[in-house]
Parts: sequence; C-alpha cells; structure tokens
Amino acid sequence: MAKNQAYLNAFGRNLKQIIDSKKITPEDVAAHGKIETKQVYRAINGEHSTGLSIVYSLAKGIGIHPKVLFDFEFEEKPKK
Repeated sequence: MAKNQAYLNAFGRNLKQIIDSKKITPEDVAAHGKIETKQVYRAINGEHSTGLSIVYSLAKGIGIHPKVLFDFEFEEKPKK
C-alpha cells in the first residue's frame, strides 16, 4: 500500500464523482483522453499514483481543466 493511499483514494472518489456528474463513463473518458480504460479505473480505485500526463488525459477526456481534479477535501492524519 502506498504511503499516500488515503490521498490516492480521495483523488479517485473525486474523479468518479466528476465523471458521474458529467453523465459519462470511464470508457468515454479513456476514448476522449486517448488513454487505456484501465488507466481510468486505476485512478478511480486509487491503485497507483497517477502521473501528470495521465491527469492531463483524464481532464481532457472529461472536458475540464486539470486543476478541477485536485479540487477536493483531504485531511491528512498526523504522524504518531
């Protein structure tokens, strides 16, 4: 599990909410963003740290500015 798994999960939840709000599918995002569908699902599921080129392709596939993908609440837990 990644050190920043909670953040990756929050990013994925936000991505899924945006896709749902646009009434499109991950397959639509992949086709319009010219990436593989599995890349979209990996980002949604927080399976790996998504690079900037994939973030750009996701945004392009959805039809939004990339910064919108990072507009979500995230509370980092303090280290013990």
